[in-house]
Amino acid sequence: MSRQRSEIKIILGLGCGICLGALSAEASTLQVQVSPPDPPLGYTVSVQITAAPETLLGDWPRVSLIHPDGTQAHYPAFQIAANRWRALIPTTPLDAPGARQIQIQGFIQDAIPPPLQLSLQPREFPVQRIRLPAGASVWATEVEWTKVEAFRQHISPEKYWQGYFHRPAQGSVTTAFGVRRYYNGQFAEDYYHRGIDYAGPVGAVVVAPAAGWVRLVGYESEGFRVHGNTIGIDHGQGVTSLLLHLSRIDVREGEWVEAGQPVGAIGATGTATGPHLHWGLFVHNHSVDPVPWLHLAIE
Repeated sequence: MSRQRSEIKIILGLGCGICLGALSAEASTLQVQVSPPDPPLGYTVSVQITAAPETLLGDWPRVSLIHPDGTQAHYPAFQIAANRWRALIPTTPLDAPGARQIQIQGFIQDAIPPPLQLSLQPREFPVQRIRLPAGASVWATEVEWTKVEAFRQHISPEKYWQGYFHRPAQGSVTTAFGVRRYYNGQFAEDYYHRGIDYAGPVGAVVVAPAAGWVRLVGYESEGFRVHGNTIGIDHGQGVTSLLLHLSRIDVREGEWVEAGQPVGAIGATGTATGPHLHWGLFVHNHSVDPVPWLHLAIE
């Protein structure tokens, strides 16, 4: 029997972001949910896809973000339930606000929905002036850059986190995500604060913000000149955490940690003006704002 072209319809609903459904003559369904549809810069966009198995060409669908100049960024969509997949799209303070398109791929031609519209909202980020002591550096050594970059690019197809992320430290926030900086009077081009800084005394407990595998342990004594004593946790599906400037590390590479489990202690190792914890959250190697992950359960 020949396959007839699907009928496409768009549904907007409270709590759903943008939902798009496709119904074919054979009653197979394809639905796409984008949330949030109008994210501020730095937010993570969740794209959930529900489809009948017979419409999928390969093992899983693919999601592309189309920029105004026609360039595209591609993100994998991992299975999160029966006949349901989810891709995460990072946005950063360096992105230009405005319209984007999301294209779903990997289905039979009749089931592919038209591109969905995404609107990146402008967001103000404060500017901070940092005075570093003599001899301090903002440039990572080759060994720490290589290890941190390899860690951030690692993608596990499994999803390890569940629900909301935890605050990794209990102190007050001293530097928010996205802050632009001058270092010793010189503006740092293409830089933004890639995480959140929490105040605390040396030795204050640091916990894992979510479950995952410890994929990186780095020490200042081994060349982690900027990051200081560092823990990298893989939360799965392209989501990773970096915990920096630690005074003590209580886990080893290859160890599994649960959300809220103590993993180390606040310190001032590496390039730090005083004791604090820097928590960086990355999605597909792009630094995103961790705050929404503390308040919005991205399943």
